[in-house]
Amino acid sequence: MAPAVAAALADAILVLHVGVVAFVVLGALAVLAGGPLGWRVVRRRGLRATHLGLVLAIALQAWLGRLCPLTTWEQALRIRAGQHTYGGSFVQHWLSRLIFFEAPWWAFVLGYSAFAALVLGAWWRWPPFRRRSRTGPAH
Repeated sequence: MAPAVAAALADAILVLHVGVVAFVVLGALAVLAGGPLGWRVVRRRGLRATHLGLVLAIALQAWLGRLCPLTTWEQALRIRAGQHTYGGSFVQHWLSRLIFFEAPWWAFVLGYSAFAALVLGAWWRWPPFRRRSRTGPAH
């Protein structure tokens, strides 16, 4: 793979990673704001299940001491492109500053676990709507 292609793929993965982070954070904020305000969109089962699954996967990765697969993949592509990890293009530089922080590992485990507990609590407090059957309303 050409270094320029590897660098472009690494940037694309970083953009995807930022999108996932935004979905997780903004999704939680939407549920916490929209639940009490009665927003129907935050009660959609597919949206909430996807959100909860991502949050639990992130917390589990932290507990297991693993990096996110997107981080691992991006870093491998940057090395293949001959770049230092987190020192390349404009996109890579600014987006990685947005989502990556320096802190002890335990702080991430604590933070991700607390965030997962918050999302689980929101699931309980404002549960997703049940699916309606095609023959009538859900009971």
